[in-house]
Amino acid sequence: MTHFKQSISRSAAILAALAALAAPGTASAAGGYDGTWTTVFATTKGNCSSGYSVPFLVTGSRVSSAGGGRVSGSVNRGGAVAVHVSVGASKASGGGRLAGNSGAGSWSGIITGDRCSGTWQATRS
Repeated sequence: MTHFKQSISRSAAILAALAALAAPGTASAAGGYDGTWTTVFATTKGNCSSGYSVPFLVTGSRVSSAGGGRVSGSVNRGGAVAVHVSVGASKASGGGRLAGNSGAGSWSGIITGDRCSGTWQATRS
């Protein structure tokens, strides 16, 4: 059961991280947000764990996983991010904005059968 909760928490964290990639800001060109982003998510609604940290990788306009789960998403030149994450039966989506080396946004999904939502914050390593 602990492994299952960790998988669910990772899904939520991943969604939060994707949202973080969309924090306010501007990039001078495509690839302006390249690098590894560490995202921490908080649950504001539902019975899902909070405080998990998850790494995401941004390459050009693509967002992918840097540590587990299936992640797909994109970030535009202005820093707006949209991401979809799945780990086992848990699935979530997030969005937000990136600016410089930080970002923030929101996420929602079904994590181990519970419908949850919340916010995320990210920093670039």
